[in-house]
Amino acid sequence: MADPEHLDRLKQAAEDDIEIWNAWRREMKLSVTPDLTGADLSGLSIGPMAYLWYADLSGAILRNSWLIGANLMFSKLVGAKLEGADLRQTLLAGADFTEANLSGARLDNAHMVRTNFSRATLSGSSVFGVAVWETKLEGTVQNDLRITIEDEPAITVDDLEMAQFMYLLLNNRKIRTVIDAVTAKVVLILGRFTPERKAVLDGLRQELRQRDYMPVLFDFEKPLSLDLTETITLLARMARFVIADLTEPSSIPQELQAIVPQIAVPVQPLLKGDLPYGMFPDYKKYHWVLRLHRYRSLDELLASLGTEVIAPAEAKRKELIEQKNAPVE
Repeated sequence: MADPEHLDRLKQAAEDDIEIWNAWRREMKLSVTPDLTGADLSGLSIGPMAYLWYADLSGAILRNSWLIGANLMFSKLVGAKLEGADLRQTLLAGADFTEANLSGARLDNAHMVRTNFSRATLSGSSVFGVAVWETKLEGTVQNDLRITIEDEPAITVDDLEMAQFMYLLLNNRKIRTVIDAVTAKVVLILGRFTPERKAVLDGLRQELRQRDYMPVLFDFEKPLSLDLTETITLLARMARFVIADLTEPSSIPQELQAIVPQIAVPVQPLLKGDLPYGMFPDYKKYHWVLRLHRYRSLDELLASLGTEVIAPAEAKRKELIEQKNAPVE
């Protein structure tokens, strides 16, 4: 149950001046954690700028309460009832809303950095302009999240992280331009980061930059986990083409296995040496894997980059696009 003194202080400040509560919080600093567990604060007008950081509001009833601009950083709202609450412009970094009910809440422009919504309910909430970073959403019910403001046609999505991205795509031409530019210029470079091999990768990266590409390096020495496999396939889908240095392979076999059978993107293999690793010839059946280009030194590789690496990759990319756009007979 809530501490009676803490509850009375908050309710009185909400009626008179929330600054009274804030002054008490500043005076106490972190020596007192407001205990408002299970408190009935339904319909209470607490914002703006109420200092509720680190407060324990677990199980509190905040239905239709007014919390605009409140500071709820690192507060605990486990199992709280926030249906219809107004949480616009609130600071929610580090707050714990595990199993809380925020159905129909207004969360527009709220800051959600490492906020925990595990097993919470967000259905029907308004999330226009939210900032979502490393938010926990395991088991969260998040249907019909509105990403537009009230005077605009309603657009809803079923994922909080997607809500932020979708709004940017729909309303920011610059974002769409950036995405188009990235997918038009990215070249994914695969290889090893041992000192000798990294010098080659850095040389490739610098030369590609000078040719107005956007090189992205990917190296991982351990076996690929599911998350890393997803990362590398995402990067490959964004890439104009892939350059894979097979010299002294470590994770290259796993990386190519994640990319080649699934994504028709030009892959230009390189090799300093005589023979590639044993399973590499199996990729000959995928015509987007280009002829192996051998080199003896970085200088030789860079000198031939335009004709032996970039040109074949660009030609294959053009061919793949033409095949994709060809009319079906």
